[in-house]
Amino acid sequence: MKNLISHQKAIFILLLISFVLMGLSTYLIGEHKSINFASDFYSLNGLFSNTLAVLFTAIAFLVCAVLSFAGLNNQKVTLWLGYLLILMSLVPLFTLLSDKVWIASLGGFPAIGSGQGIIKYFALFTISLYLIKPKKISKQQLIWLNFLPVALVYIWIGGMKFTLIEAQGIEALVKSSFLMSWLYHFFDLQMTSNLIGLYDLMITLLLAISLYTKRYMAVTLVVASTVFLVTQSFLFTYSGSLSAATVLTGTGQFIIKDLWFIVNLIVIHQLSSELKYQK
Repeated sequence: MKNLISHQKAIFILLLISFVLMGLSTYLIGEHKSINFASDFYSLNGLFSNTLAVLFTAIAFLVCAVLSFAGLNNQKVTLWLGYLLILMSLVPLFTLLSDKVWIASLGGFPAIGSGQGIIKYFALFTISLYLIKPKKISKQQLIWLNFLPVALVYIWIGGMKFTLIEAQGIEALVKSSFLMSWLYHFFDLQMTSNLIGLYDLMITLLLAISLYTKRYMAVTLVVASTVFLVTQSFLFTYSGSLSAATVLTGTGQFIIKDLWFIVNLIVIHQLSSELKYQK
């Protein structure tokens, strides 16, 4: 029971942090390219301005933050939060159908460009299922559902690391990190990116094997979380992540979304522990 409580508190605390930062920064940034893109995708630009769309989005994130805070001591609100997160995740996810999120110079799909920030909402969607806990979905199925977004981002974005455009894209972030910058002392730009991509793919395989065999679960979950934890360090090492004017920049928002994948991993550990205890 103590583990269950600690799992749930960790989940709501991480959600609370991410939603507060996303809500405040979205409002303060104001003219938001991703929100304008979504409004254009759904043909909503004629109905209301980008400013109003930004306000709606910021309020939605802050409402999620309030519900996450309430969820720390009141489990009844988890259903409300779960249903709201379904909406919050599906709205951006459907925009993946647009050609604009794929890199045209690499042939379009599956070469993902701006869509890298969008696919992170798959994590939020599976978290919503965990909160709602539909009767037709078993705990074992919820475990695999929460594994899917983690695997998706590791395989998809990890796979992109083998391209020059992605290697160049992560250069500034990696160089700013005291945990990763040393790689450039031993390897060139592309090889460094390749090694990071290979690490992502290996973690995905190890986690999948661990979930299937139900062995070394805690160890593989910790290893799987390292990438997302290192990513959070970019908030403090990369100068383009934080802003005195907007709290988070667009890059900072991209980084903070990785907290949702850590939540996925916590959910996996919680549900796996419950199933083990039941046996």
